[in-house]
Amino acid sequence: MKQPFGLAVLLTLIFLNSGWSSEPKTAGETFRPALPGWPYKFPQDHGAHKEFQTEWWYYNGHLQDSRGRSYGYQLTFFRVGLTRKPLPPGGSRWRATEVILAHLAVTDREQNRFQFREKAGRANWDLAGAATGRYRVWIENWQAEERGGVHILRAGDASLSLELNLTPTAPPIIHGAQGISRKGAGRGRASHYYSLSRIKTNGRIRIQGETREVAGRSWMDHEFGSNQLQSHQVGWDWFAIQLEEPLDLMLYQIRLQDGKTDPYSSGTLVLPGRRSTALDSSGFSVRALQFWKSPHSGASYPSGWEISLPAQQLTLRVLPWVADQELQTVQSTRVTYWEGAVSVTGIWQGRPVRGNGYVEMTGYDRRFLPRI
Repeated sequence: MKQPFGLAVLLTLIFLNSGWSSEPKTAGETFRPALPGWPYKFPQDHGAHKEFQTEWWYYNGHLQDSRGRSYGYQLTFFRVGLTRKPLPPGGSRWRATEVILAHLAVTDREQNRFQFREKAGRANWDLAGAATGRYRVWIENWQAEERGGVHILRAGDASLSLELNLTPTAPPIIHGAQGISRKGAGRGRASHYYSLSRIKTNGRIRIQGETREVAGRSWMDHEFGSNQLQSHQVGWDWFAIQLEEPLDLMLYQIRLQDGKTDPYSSGTLVLPGRRSTALDSSGFSVRALQFWKSPHSGASYPSGWEISLPAQQLTLRVLPWVADQELQTVQSTRVTYWEGAVSVTGIWQGRPVRGNGYVEMTGYDRRFLPRI
């Protein structure tokens, strides 16, 4: 369904009064900030948190079909609150208290091909929305929901789509300390953030009109908050890595205007037995190995990394499956970013490790200013 004219204007207005603004709101702030002490409860916390302004549910995965061909995918739903106040009766039928946006991308490793789709909708008339107390977020026929402990994903169109069933095989990993993942100094410069880093996955994907049965493993992130980045922070590099040991690693480094890395960058290493270790910015390093210049946006992105965690005796080499995995989301968030599947090799405590992952990079074409 084509979005009504005026959505771009609406998204601009959201940005002007959004939780992504460079200065925190005062004591009279409309939306709740992410503060220490959040009491996580599952499965309730998989659902929406309307008291916070921005929220997203993010999935990535690595799948294979019956012929052994490999695919990466990412599907993200964003919820952006416009107001916490209920709308008065009467008025336009298009009024809404929030908007929902979504991005879908699939990487075909053998064909060296990357494709993406996007969608946006106002949360009204049941055309789009996000449920509280239970997990369901949707835009028309795009949706992610939980039924009986299984996450069900449906998104795409006639030429590119996925229908996947995801069964978590390990409990959620909570990132940060005291229930918050800090993104900077000051009140509310944080999110409530957890991951499901081991999810058994099966279903089907459709590429160029051909349906393929697939199976593999996925990763899910869920974040919610109301005020995060500041004006001197230009973007971030985020890594989600699944190794065969099994080891799981999430880390992000926030980049500053002066080219340095923000000390609030952090991560989490999940060891065998599901023991997690929090990492601050002094506990890891990320070095770009080479760069790739986008023919679409002109942005120059790192295209290969060396990650080192000295205290854990872990060194990793991370390489993209496909160089061009850039999204230009002109019909939804209006952000240009690189998000793609990667392969991982390395050494942990003297023995070789290998696996796959996903990397997200923002703020390389310009300072990260989402219009949501």
